[in-house]
Order: sequence, then C-alpha cells, then structure tokens
Amino acid sequence: MQQGNTTQHSKDGELSRSLSNRHLQLIAIGGAIGTGLFMGSGKTISLAGPSILFIYMIIGLMVFFVMRALGELLLSNLQYKSFIDFSTDLIGPWAGYFVGWTYWLCWITIGIADLSAIIYYLQFFNNGVPFTPTEGALISVAAIFFIMGLNLVTVKLFGELEFWFALIKIIAIVVLILVGFWMIFTGFTSTTGQVASFTHLWDNGGMFPKGFDGFLAGFQIAIFAFVGVELVGTTAAETKDPEKNLPKAVNSIPIRIIFFYVLALVIVMSVTPWNMIDPKVSPFVNLFSQAGIAAAAIIMNLVVLSSVMSSMNSGVFSTSRMLFGLSREDQGPKAFGLLNRRAVPANALYFSGVCLLGGAALQYFVPNTVEAFTLATTLSTILFILVWLIILWSYLVYYKTRPELHAKSVFKLPGGPITCYIVIVFFIGTIGILALEPDTLKSLMVSPIWLIILAIGYFCFYKKKQ
Repeated sequence: MQQGNTTQHSKDGELSRSLSNRHLQLIAIGGAIGTGLFMGSGKTISLAGPSILFIYMIIGLMVFFVMRALGELLLSNLQYKSFIDFSTDLIGPWAGYFVGWTYWLCWITIGIADLSAIIYYLQFFNNGVPFTPTEGALISVAAIFFIMGLNLVTVKLFGELEFWFALIKIIAIVVLILVGFWMIFTGFTSTTGQVASFTHLWDNGGMFPKGFDGFLAGFQIAIFAFVGVELVGTTAAETKDPEKNLPKAVNSIPIRIIFFYVLALVIVMSVTPWNMIDPKVSPFVNLFSQAGIAAAAIIMNLVVLSSVMSSMNSGVFSTSRMLFGLSREDQGPKAFGLLNRRAVPANALYFSGVCLLGGAALQYFVPNTVEAFTLATTLSTILFILVWLIILWSYLVYYKTRPELHAKSVFKLPGGPITCYIVIVFFIGTIGILALEPDTLKSLMVSPIWLIILAIGYFCFYKKKQ
C-alpha cells in the first residue's frame, strides 16, 4: 500500500498506515499487560499458588510461537492486512469468515468483561459499596460512549492514546516492582503483620500448594491475561514499515512476559503470602494497601482503571477493523467497509458499540461483577484459542503450499511445523482444562452456540453469494 496522508487513504477506501514504530511497540506492550493481569491474577494465585509463575511462562512461550507464526505469515505477503486475509487465502473463505467474526466476538466479550472490571474498580472510590444494577448500567454506557468517541477521530489518535495508556501501565508495574524490592530487602512488615520475604514463595505449601489440579485450574484466567497480544497483527495494516517494526514488536514479547508477569507476581507473593491474597481484590492494589500507603493505593486503582479503559480502546479498534476486513471480503455487510473522511470505519464502530451496549445489560442479570467478569473472560478465552488455532493451521498450509516464501522469509517460526503441532496440542488441552472448574464450565457449554450461529450465517447468507 502506498503511504500518504489520511485523507487520501480515505478517498482510496483503504486503511491508513498512520501508526509509527513507537505506537506499535507500546500497543504490543499494552496488549501483553491486560485486565487479566491486573484483575484476574488474584483469583489465579488463589487457585494455583506460586505455581502461577510456571503457568505464565508456559503460556507465554506458546503465545510467542503463535505470534512468530503470525509474523511470518503477515510478512510473507504485505497484501495481508490481518489474519482474515491469510486464512481466507490459505485455508479457504470459510476460515476467513470464521476467524473474522470470532475475533470480533472475542473483543466484544472482552469489552463486556472490561465493563464489569470498570464498575468493580470504581467501587473503590465509592467506599467499597457495590453499585446498584442501574448505576452499573449507566457507568457502562458512559464508558462505551467515551471509547467510541476516541475511536471515531483518527487512527493516529488511537495509537497516541494506546501509547500513553501502555506507558502508564509500564510505569505502574516498574514502580510496584521497585517498591516491592525495597519492602523485601528492608524486611518491611505489612499492616497484617507479615514480613516481606522471598521465602513466602515456598514456605506455605511449596511451589505447588494446590497440587496438579490447582496448577491446571490456574490456566483459564492466566490465558486471558495474554489475549490481545495478537493485536500487533491487527494493527500491521496501519503501521509504517511493517518489515522492520513487526519483528521487533513480536521478538520483545518474551522479555515483557518475564518482566511484567513473572517478576511482578514474584514481588506480589513475596510481600503478601499467596494464601493471604484476596481473589476478589487486585493484588497490585493490595500491595500498596498492605504497605499502608493510602495515596499509592488510590493511584494504583486509577492505573488499573486506565488499564481497563486501554483494553476497551484496543477492543473497539480491533472489532471495527475485523468488520472492515470482513466487508471487503464480502463476508459482512457492505456498510462496514466504508471509511469516513478520517479513514476510520465508522459504521463498523457503531455496530460494535451497539453490541457493547447490549452487554451492559449483563449488569442486571449478573450483578456480581467478579462472576460476570469470569463468565465473559472464559468465553473470550475459548474464542481466542480458536483464533490462534486457525493462525497455526494457516501456517501449516503456508509451509506446505508456499515453500518458496518460507525459504526466503527472514522472520521464520522457530521449529516450523513441529512447533505448530506442539502449540496446537497445548491449546486443545487447555480448552479441556476449562471443564474442571464449575464457573468456567458454564462458558464452555455456551460456546458451541456461537459456532452454530456462524455456520448458519455462512451457509445461509455468505455461501449463497458465491
């Protein structure tokens, strides 16, 4: 695609490459530090104990391989704007239809989960008093309109906002790690009488205090913490110099996982023993509360709140681009493929916004925000795994049918097909793990409904156009 100004691209009907390397790098970091880490890690710690560290490293490695496969595919043909394009080209139209609409629903369910998280964190400023269902719904509507307004302006504004949202998250985690190290090395005693020490990691039942069952149970929320890293691939269509910037963003993922996930949680569980961490409270907020630093706890709550808003911002951006791509492939309504004068797919944004407003009704039916969060995150986790599996399937087809492209690739997936098969087996096994916990089993049982809806849509509407 030619580079030019945003207006020109709007006239051409193409997305603008308005995002720089600075934007892409921070979007990648923002995707790797999501609501699942800030809000979900408390529950994961309660399920798995210190073995959560191994869970994050294992999942992180598998997600990194998915990203390497995604990166090689996108760079093999710069006409590919997202995984809709290469899955359609390599597997068939049904795969593009499936992955596009499923990824759209992924971010809609995450948006609904984020609404629950926003309400939950705002309770801190309401003296911990839960909001009524009506108040919760009004807060949700206000959040949706705010994010929609931001996304309707320009792509560059989206990148700028994500840059600062991600920077806030990075600074917060760095400060948490530094404060935690200070508390550990000075033998700080928390408000509960606990002395901060690395020995908490193994003194309370060892690294696997809940046994193998607890270790497996920790995977659901942990995987949700990683969803969104593939957003780098979604933004590739609007990034300058993707051959240079995409590999840099993907290759830095392991470092981010070790620093932002593993090291941060080592600090959290060293300051507060894992068995004293409340699963309903963000351990990041709790660390400062334990230290008796009230102002810092307030600031951390604001940081976590900005993290949730960042997740919603990324989600709304991503859903609109998926609908835009589906429309261009004649797999969605034509109206979704139209850009406004700022080169933004406004109609697609409006549709996603309306669906999120429908999700605000969840506050009435499931007023328990933690339960609503778990239900929504489990469903999105299942859907994201299905998307990742299609990416890996596409890679296997590409490796077999386009050997010349693989041979000249400068960004190859380490291990090639063997790595693909290992990751595929891992993620299929992870879906089975979701059946072990009653709350995640509910979403697992509901998820086939989406596959039925997709099949009806494909065969009754899209297939008839062929």
